[in-house]
Amino acid sequence: MTLSRKAGVLLLVAFNIALDQISKIIVRAHIEPRTDTSAGERINVIGDTFIMMNVENSGAFLGMGSDMNPMLKYVFLLGLPVLVLGYLMYYILTNNNIDKISLVALCCIAGGGIANVFDRFAFGSVTDFFYLDFGGVFRTGIFNVADMSVTFGMILLLYVTLFSKKNENIA
Repeated sequence: MTLSRKAGVLLLVAFNIALDQISKIIVRAHIEPRTDTSAGERINVIGDTFIMMNVENSGAFLGMGSDMNPMLKYVFLLGLPVLVLGYLMYYILTNNNIDKISLVALCCIAGGGIANVFDRFAFGSVTDFFYLDFGGVFRTGIFNVADMSVTFGMILLLYVTLFSKKNENIA
């Protein structure tokens, strides 16, 4: 039995959402959150390089927009993403000319985006919990599984764009 293309797309998007939401449920239940009055719990997974903590991000990427007017925040952090993700899902489900790697990439982007938008609707913020610090040479912001899905999807799209066979024939 083979899975239809649309069912496969929906399953991959749902898998990304589920993985993110399950990880956030676990973090919310087991790691004391950082607040204005509390430093919260920090779990050193691999020394000071890989740390887990529970941070509620009411803004966008790296907390940008946290201090924004509530109406602007609603428009830019909820309304606009819902429209973009809705169009992305429509595009993925209706365009049968997308190559398999790009399709996986777009599903990861959609799943991660939907998961974070769900958090904004349900909780008013997004739960972030991973942090990487490679000796001060490279540090990440605090992120979550949905962010990893979106990043993975973007890297796959970049790979396809740079190394696809269609682009080799252009030169």
